[in-house]
Amino acid sequence: MDLNHSTSPGPWDWRPASPSRWEQPVSLIRLEGPDSLRFLHGQSSQDLERAQPGQCLATCCLTPTARVRGLADVLVDASGAWLVITAGEGVAIHQALDRVLFPADQVNLGPLLSGTLIHLEGAAGAIQNTSVGWRLPGDRLVLRDGECLSAELEAIPALGPIEIERWRLSQGRPLAPNEISEEVNPFELGLADRVNLSKGCYVGQETLAKLATYDGVKQQLRRWCWAEPAASTARTDTEPVVGAVLRTISGERAGRITSRLQLNAGPDGTSLWLGLALVRRQALAEPLLLAGEGITLEISEPIGVVAPPVGAGSAAS
Repeated sequence: MDLNHSTSPGPWDWRPASPSRWEQPVSLIRLEGPDSLRFLHGQSSQDLERAQPGQCLATCCLTPTARVRGLADVLVDASGAWLVITAGEGVAIHQALDRVLFPADQVNLGPLLSGTLIHLEGAAGAIQNTSVGWRLPGDRLVLRDGECLSAELEAIPALGPIEIERWRLSQGRPLAPNEISEEVNPFELGLADRVNLSKGCYVGQETLAKLATYDGVKQQLRRWCWAEPAASTARTDTEPVVGAVLRTISGERAGRITSRLQLNAGPDGTSLWLGLALVRRQALAEPLLLAGEGITLEISEPIGVVAPPVGAGSAAS
């Protein structure tokens, strides 16, 4: 799979081969007892209290000020739920849940466990035919430690780390610690589809409702690309770095880089750089931003982000 000499018209037109698979480590937390969904409902952004056994709901684990501790999928069953933490520090999330769990809560918080999340591209039928692991929406499968892929899934070609990262950046999937941290809220990361503003009382509710009601989101996640000049042309020795301050063409502060990926140089000495950035609201319409002398980034909206709601928080305020 050639990443660097594609005939596609743009840097974001590449997509994984079909079929293909890739893996990522995840943390697993078991909550058992009649109050499990009510408890998780109050500590995350999704409406979980009314979830039914068999459902899988995507949510954000939040701080009291509506900052994102991590991302998770909640697998609901008849006696509780599994929390599959797909981004963020599992230890910190487990500790945060344990701190707010009272003796009167009818919830047993299990230990932090390890697992593997399998993503499949163009191989949905293979998931339906396997008897191992938990199926998640989006052609995904969770394996607990000790579980192995079926021979059919193992035979699907695996993507390498560069390919996995390129696809993540294209979709705008945030990861810790550079995108996901206790400094950003779900709306800034394009995760509005994980937030239910009318579900009732939960940690961070007031903050999120105000952001939605008053259109108060100050920055949003965007992707960027930069074609590094060939060695034979005038160029700078610098490169885009995580944490670098972005500025508009007129010099105004516009945000910061959160992720980067360099694709190998071609025969003419050029490299393609891709990444994510948190861009200030005032600069969201700018097609180009500066990341240093000689580095002009092309800015676009990732295909997977969901725009912040505007005026939707009044029902919850």
